[in-house]
Amino acid sequence: MTEQIIEPKALPAESHAAETHAHHGHSPEEIRKEIRVYLWVFGGLTALTALTVWACYGLKMPVHKAIAIALAIATAKGFLVAGFFMHLLSEKKLIYSILLLTVFFFAVVIWGPLHHWADMIGR
Repeated sequence: MTEQIIEPKALPAESHAAETHAHHGHSPEEIRKEIRVYLWVFGGLTALTALTVWACYGLKMPVHKAIAIALAIATAKGFLVAGFFMHLLSEKKLIYSILLLTVFFFAVVIWGPLHHWADMIGR
């Protein structure tokens, strides 16, 4: 007779955990890479904040130029926050889907009053 080796089946919780881990791809190397990215973004935000303070107090220039420089720096900081902390750079498909849905509902909300207004004029 030949012996059959029967391997024990994984418990449902264990297999779900393994699937979840494999599905999301959060290996320790990837987590370290993400942490490194977040630390670089934090460093960039800190440097840009220091640059804003220096531009405000260190440079002696007209107010309108100082405001223009501060707005440019704030735009760069906003890009960093939106792109990395809000994941807008890495989740483009979801973001575009939500954007299209928003545009659709905005068009519906605008169409109602315009349709009513055009109907009132046509009478």
